[in-house]
Amino acid sequence: MDDTIVKVLEELEERSILEKIRKVDVLPEERMLAITKETGELLNMILRIKNAQNVLEIGMSTGYSTIWFADAIKENKGQIFTIEKNPKKIKRAEENFKKAGVSEIIKINQGNAIEILEEYSKKQEFQKFFDFVFIDADKENVVKYFELAFPMIKNQGVIVTDNMLYPEKYREEMKKFSNYLKNHQKVNTITSPIGNGEEITIKISD
Repeated sequence: MDDTIVKVLEELEERSILEKIRKVDVLPEERMLAITKETGELLNMILRIKNAQNVLEIGMSTGYSTIWFADAIKENKGQIFTIEKNPKKIKRAEENFKKAGVSEIIKINQGNAIEILEEYSKKQEFQKFFDFVFIDADKENVVKYFELAFPMIKNQGVIVTDNMLYPEKYREEMKKFSNYLKNHQKVNTITSPIGNGEEITIKISD
C-alpha cells in the first residue's frame, strides 16, 4: 500500500475514534461514521482479488472507505463513482482525496442517492458496468438502493452492505434487508461479523 495513502488512512482512523468518543466538537450530521479499519482491509482485499476497475459507492461521508477502494483499483485504470448529499462532508472528503493523491480517479455525485441512481440506471453505459458496489447510506432505503444498483453490476460482481449488525438501532431495517436477500433468486449472500457487520453479496445472474 502506498505510504501516502497509509498516512491519510491512519489520520482518518484517529479522527473517527475522536469523533465517536466526542473528543472533537463536530455536529452529529457532520460526523464521519466511517467503516472500521478491519472492514477497509476486507474490502480492499476483495477488490484486489477481483482485479476490480469500476466501483459505485452509495454514501461517501468524508471518504475513508473511498480511499481504501482507490488504493485497490488505482493501478487498474478504474474509477470510483461515489454519492454523498452533505456538502460539508464532501468538502472534507475532497481534502482527504487530495492528500492521499487519489482525486483523479474519484467522481463525486452530490445529491439524493435515489435520484442519482435513477439517473444512472437510465444510461446504457452503466448497465453491467460496476465490478463492486458499496452501500452505506440511510438504512430505510437500503433495499431500494440495492434494486437500483443491481442492473448496473456485472455478473459475478460484488455488493457489500455495511451496518448489518451494528449500531443496534439499525437492526430492524437490516433484518428486513437480510430477508430480502435470502429470497433473491439471482444472488449468493453471506453476513460477515467483521466491523459493524458486512453483507457480502455476489450477483450470479441478471
